[in-house]
Amino acid sequence: DPSLILPTESVKIKDNLSYEEVPVQILDRQVRRLRTKDVASVKVLWRNQFVEEATWEAEEDMKKRYPHLFESGGNAD
Repeated sequence: DPSLILPTESVKIKDNLSYEEVPVQILDRQVRRLRTKDVASVKVLWRNQFVEEATWEAEEDMKKRYPHLFESGGNAD
C-alpha cells in the first residue's frame, strides 16, 4: 500500500538500521486502580505514526523522559 510508505528523509535511520521514536502529543490519560495503588497511563502519539497506532505508556516514565509534553497545555487533563 503506497500510502504507508514513509520518506526516509523524515526518519533519521542509524547505521544499525534502527531509529528513535519521538513522542509528539499526549492524546488521552487514564488511571487504573490496582489492589493497592493507582497506575496512571497516557496515550502517546508518536512521530511518523497514525493516531490509530498511538500507544499507552506509563505516565511517570513519560514525564521523566519527555517533560515538555506535560508543560502548560501539553497534557490531556
